[in-house]
Amino acid sequence: MAKKAKEPDKPSTAWQGTYGDMITLMLCFFVMLYDPNESDAVQMAAMQASIANNLQGGGMSLSAGRLSDLGNTVSSLPSMERGQLLGPAKKKAVSIFAPDVKSNRITITSDERGLVISLASDSFFERGSADLNIEDTRETLLRLSQFFSDPALKSRRFRIEGHTDNNPVDEDSAFKSNWELSTARATNVLHYLSDFGVSEDPFSVAGYADKRPKFNNDTAEGQAYNRRVDIIILDDGHF
Repeated sequence: MAKKAKEPDKPSTAWQGTYGDMITLMLCFFVMLYDPNESDAVQMAAMQASIANNLQGGGMSLSAGRLSDLGNTVSSLPSMERGQLLGPAKKKAVSIFAPDVKSNRITITSDERGLVISLASDSFFERGSADLNIEDTRETLLRLSQFFSDPALKSRRFRIEGHTDNNPVDEDSAFKSNWELSTARATNVLHYLSDFGVSEDPFSVAGYADKRPKFNNDTAEGQAYNRRVDIIILDDGHF
């Protein structure tokens, strides 16, 4: 009777533990090499703006130029010239206002008007008031003054826009309507910048009440985002 052939031994899997340890060590090594300070701040801000735009039904390409991806909305298609002119200002804004962006006091985006620095009204103003909350936002306001005093922005023009949600002002308010409230808030931001040495000459001021919301006013969160003051470094075509 023929002997039954001996089945071959199953291959050892002991190497998998060593291989897994090696991959983990390599990952840790490259994480230690990564320096977040070397990341491109402009592209990071563009990515954030792209995500925000997607919430409103449109995307934005990370690459500025006349042949940007077709997924861009028409309003966010930057020309090559505008990208070259506003790129350094955006990079500096992202760097200077990093603490304020992290605390949600400021957001930095760009659209067809230019570079937009949005101040969350709830952080800078009391409800129904146009007086700046200087005690709580002093450092942020000083950074704004420093930024707009930069000689690199000397040839640019700026517009400060006040916005509210769709809630009417209180009956005992000092303001007749949200039109006056939004304009007063924008004007007081300009006065503060001027008090700290920023020239008023390149600025203009506008109040839009609740007529230009960024989000739907049907929710409290949407209303909070709509209560804002936008400081815009204007593109050459939007003086």
